[in-house]
Amino acid sequence: MAGKQHIERALADAAQGRVAEAVAALRLHLKLRPNDLEGMSTLGAILVQSGQLAQAVPVLERCAALHPRQAMAHNNLANAYLQSGRLEESARHYERALQLETDHPQALLGLAFCRTSLEQSDAALAAADRGLALQPDWTEMHLNRCLALAAADRLEDATAAMRGVLERRPDDAELRGQFLLALNYLPLPAEEIAREHRSVALGVRGTPQPAETGRDPERPLRIGVLSGDLREHSVGYFADAPLAHMPAGWTLTVFSLHSGSTRDAMRTRFESLADEWVECATLSNEALDAEIRRRRIDVLVELGGHTSGSRLQTLDRKPAPVIVSAIGYPNTTGHPAVDWRLVDSVTDPPGSDSLCTERLARLDPCFLCYRPGEAAPEPTLPEDGTRVTFGSFNLTSKIREYTIELWGRVLAEVPGARLLIKARSLRDPAMRTRLLARLEAGGIDPARVETIAFTPTAAEHLALYSRMHVALDTTPYNGTTTTCEALWMGVPVVSLRGDRHAARVGASLLAAAGCPELVAGDADSFVRIARTLATDRARLAEYRLGLRDRLRASALLDADAYAARFHGAIRKAWQEHCAAGRGAP
Repeated sequence: MAGKQHIERALADAAQGRVAEAVAALRLHLKLRPNDLEGMSTLGAILVQSGQLAQAVPVLERCAALHPRQAMAHNNLANAYLQSGRLEESARHYERALQLETDHPQALLGLAFCRTSLEQSDAALAAADRGLALQPDWTEMHLNRCLALAAADRLEDATAAMRGVLERRPDDAELRGQFLLALNYLPLPAEEIAREHRSVALGVRGTPQPAETGRDPERPLRIGVLSGDLREHSVGYFADAPLAHMPAGWTLTVFSLHSGSTRDAMRTRFESLADEWVECATLSNEALDAEIRRRRIDVLVELGGHTSGSRLQTLDRKPAPVIVSAIGYPNTTGHPAVDWRLVDSVTDPPGSDSLCTERLARLDPCFLCYRPGEAAPEPTLPEDGTRVTFGSFNLTSKIREYTIELWGRVLAEVPGARLLIKARSLRDPAMRTRLLARLEAGGIDPARVETIAFTPTAAEHLALYSRMHVALDTTPYNGTTTTCEALWMGVPVVSLRGDRHAARVGASLLAAAGCPELVAGDADSFVRIARTLATDRARLAEYRLGLRDRLRASALLDADAYAARFHGAIRKAWQEHCAAGRGAP
């Protein structure tokens, strides 16, 4: 009975946020009953939930070893492996739990998410369908099924499924965020996508209680950055300039949402730039709100919008006086607590403000500044005699029907040319099959297409640009990092200027890079530019040898000037906040 009391006490302590007391109670329990399944499982679960993965994994490994016939033991270990990024091991233990208990609901839920993370979309869908056969109204499983559909590039199916769930659960902010992210890939009217983003307000919870930190318009500011992507990630290449060039006297606090334990070189650099680095991945929205308020952040800059793991729900009660969205999301957040969004006059020309719920600050000439990776080899042309190769290293989810139509027209104009596509998702054979089927349906012979799924290092990835003569951008969701990478490797990128931010990023980057001649105003121009480049080997050689120097001298790489514009916009946002509060206590 005493043992049961220890467990009950630990659960009560954990529910009240007293994690250290909960862990101590459970360790005492396990001293008395070292092989107790419930005690080990509870201790492991609390350690996982509190982010203490290094301590949780050995406890749960021992539990599974001592109780190999218990599905719960394998499920809990799989959860810990999943949180630690050990996906293959996680999937193996979820499968073992399901062998022991065929209809174990939590194992099916975890397996669906794990298989999606492993880019095994068909297996993820199978697990989700098994779970929904057990519990048809299971919201979390519906979400995992939607994520699996999106990961499988079945975006029309994914958005239809998400819309169906949202009709029943309009306040499900996480699902709505995934739905809005998926819409950016589809050729829907810009106003329709904007209208859907405005619906974010339906999921805002609690009464707003805006933080107040003292309204002095000229004092040094306390800046907070909310992101899970300050690591080896696309956002990292663009966040460097503003974070590395903070104004004198300003302080920088990073609220990191990344759950992985890997510390790569980019993350190490960002940690060195921050005055304080706060690990927040395991915090509840309420606890994260409290952490931001406790540090009296003046301006909170969120870098993810509705991308996975960005936690916009944390902003519901407005934990900082001014909140700004920047860099990582190609659309309005729609969140009523976000005051400003950083864009430029190409991505969001004057007159487009009505598509956004935030006020727009235009950082002309470009809303981004690129910091090239240090691993990049010197640019080299494809070997003499190589057939013309067009290419794209964008996400396969960006290669939709209109993009395929454009690319098909280009290939038709350059007989014998080939198309090189590289994307991590192509490690999944089912994804490759679906992509080739989409290309063929759009008139591109799969025999002219080469796909590459993976390279172990960034240097090897960048070296593959030496096999490409001309890069073709995607639309209506342009490339960003891939466009900058291609230019840095001397590969011209042809981009079609569209009618919304996501479809105009390429135009903004190319203009800032000093390459406006590569921007097409319509489909015919896109085809003409690509065809002309492909047949002019002297011009391709000029790009290959000269683009890197052109970029070094361009606005796209001018970190000092960009940081001045970025922080100038932050200061202006703060000053307007202060002016609005004159006379307030």
